[in-house]
Amino acid sequence: MSFFYARRSRRPSRAALLGSAGALALASLLTTAPPAQAAPPTPVNATTARTYLGQLTVRAEGSSSGYSRDRFPHWITQSGSCNTREVVLKRDGRNVVQNASCAAVSGTWYSEFDGATWTAASDVDIDHIVPLAEAWRSGASSWTTARRQSFANDLTGPQLIAVTDNVNQAKGDKDPAEWLPPRTAYRCVYVRMWVQVKHTYGMSVDTAEKSALQSVLGGC
Repeated sequence: MSFFYARRSRRPSRAALLGSAGALALASLLTTAPPAQAAPPTPVNATTARTYLGQLTVRAEGSSSGYSRDRFPHWITQSGSCNTREVVLKRDGRNVVQNASCAAVSGTWYSEFDGATWTAASDVDIDHIVPLAEAWRSGASSWTTARRQSFANDLTGPQLIAVTDNVNQAKGDKDPAEWLPPRTAYRCVYVRMWVQVKHTYGMSVDTAEKSALQSVLGGC
């Protein structure tokens, strides 16, 4: 057995076989997102996002008084036995298999927020890019329940995405002045998504939030 391991230890590394240029290419592949990953609808580009941001009303964040997640009926039935969560899990995953109740029983999910890959749906949350509580404080408190339901289950815009559960929980209801995805390569996409959603639903931004959005968009 020791002889076997000794022989393995003398094998040339993959980097040595590839050469320095090949090693760099390999390293790049290993640190980027998997190819052909399904994703939320592509958000507007940075130029359009900057225009949209300039059109948003700037005002102090409203009160959380009266807020409840129940005010935003979510994970509603989309078709058959499939609710919004299961639709997003299927859309954002790879090789996802669902049972007769539409629950994802296998598949692979790459979390754009932190670069982690998961093979159990229980490790994945569906994030509202603009959190429900943030929406409430930014104008949704005056919406009808039907509009809040549409917002919380929006599959047409870049509002829902499958991500690592504890990263989503760390985000909570924070805006971009308080939290951005730990994977910096995704921050430009994230703020474009945020601005588009707020623009679509006519929500406001506070001063610190707008400044943070401008800062990230300025580097996109």
